[in-house]
Amino acid sequence: MSIASDKRATGPVAAFMRPINSLVERYIPSALVFVIVLTVVVAILALLLTDSGPVDVIRSWGDGLAGLLAFMTQMALVLLLGHALANTSPVHRLLTKLGGVPRTPVQAYSFVFVVAALACLITWGLGLVVGGLLAKEVAAQARARGVKLHFPLLVAAGYSGFVVWHMGYSGSGPLAAATEGSFLTEQLGRTIPLGDTMFSPWNIAAAGATIVVVALALALVAPKRNAPIFELEFDARDTQVDEEKVVTPADRLDASRILTLLVGLALVAYLAVHFIEGGTLTLDIVNWSFLALIFLLVRNPFELIRLVRNAASNVGDILLQFPLYAGILGMMVGSGLIGVFSDFFVNIATPQTFGIMALLSAGLVNFFVPSGGGQFAVQGPIMLDAAERLGVDPSVAIMAVTYGDQWTNMIQPFWALPLLAIAGLKMRDILGYTTITFLAAGLVFCVTLLIVGAG
Repeated sequence: MSIASDKRATGPVAAFMRPINSLVERYIPSALVFVIVLTVVVAILALLLTDSGPVDVIRSWGDGLAGLLAFMTQMALVLLLGHALANTSPVHRLLTKLGGVPRTPVQAYSFVFVVAALACLITWGLGLVVGGLLAKEVAAQARARGVKLHFPLLVAAGYSGFVVWHMGYSGSGPLAAATEGSFLTEQLGRTIPLGDTMFSPWNIAAAGATIVVVALALALVAPKRNAPIFELEFDARDTQVDEEKVVTPADRLDASRILTLLVGLALVAYLAVHFIEGGTLTLDIVNWSFLALIFLLVRNPFELIRLVRNAASNVGDILLQFPLYAGILGMMVGSGLIGVFSDFFVNIATPQTFGIMALLSAGLVNFFVPSGGGQFAVQGPIMLDAAERLGVDPSVAIMAVTYGDQWTNMIQPFWALPLLAIAGLKMRDILGYTTITFLAAGLVFCVTLLIVGAG
């Protein structure tokens, strides 16, 4: 019996959750089938809503398959390095300690979300992995103490941290806007500093408010004290890995900390030179920052190789599906469908409501193209042009698109794959609960953009 269809797993909002879970159980397929269905839907919409013919659509789809290869590599590295970093010995020990912090079920759900959200603000790859690992750790320690936790809600709380990722250090939209030579420089004739976007007081306040509101929402949907729940059935934490045997001189090199330490220090030196010379944050710099941490934290090349091998298994699904999403992006760009979606919202916007309209537009586009950076590269210029026509500060357009991108990730299965692989669940098992996050975070985003628009 699946978790989603198990009526015993409902809590104090059973009347609301049961129809959502039932709908998800019956109609939401695997993530791979989801992207295939989306491909067909976008192709049909392109034929119906634009002047493109069948040959144009198939050509734009095929041309688009390879359109995000460089970005796909950057995203795969974010996930690979985040997974490896989360599994280094120091970070793993920290997660073990954190797993014993919450003492009650309500504390557990909210605590897992808050930690995952803070990790996502550092880098989304780390946050996704931390969310899954911490959910398992908290569940296992609670089980050992005799505390009953609803495991799907715990995993949903871990994934919900992803709802703030684009507001933080690895936010590809703000980073692209702050990078010299990016597509925004060509359009605006200047870069937009991070102080106007990612590090603006209103974005920082919005990130904090989102974390508080979603944590409260997850606490409210927690099952009642005596309600039947779906627990973690066994201690699913990773077992201790045996140390590699050191026999030959080559083995001694592989077991030496000196080599990894040298590379880590070299990366730190490079990053220091980069920022001293006026360099800015980019996706590459974010990746090299965490690569430096990994080299500094691992004990030797043996451990690093093992970490990368384990992380690679979680990257596979994304590498397979990314070209298909790139094909969808190619169809939307080649046919002009993305402009149809965006212009619909822009045409009914005012300077005060532009932020919300851009949020809704980005949320809709993200459902079809879940790559935050890829979506921003295409939709960002459209929204910036609309913002200029309406007299809206470009930073509002940038953050509205980023909010919309992270917002609908809660009901789009693509980025949940690595976390679900760690937890051993399916998207349908948690979607009813991440829908709560979708609604709570959406409220904060809309209020924020309304206030900024009015000011």
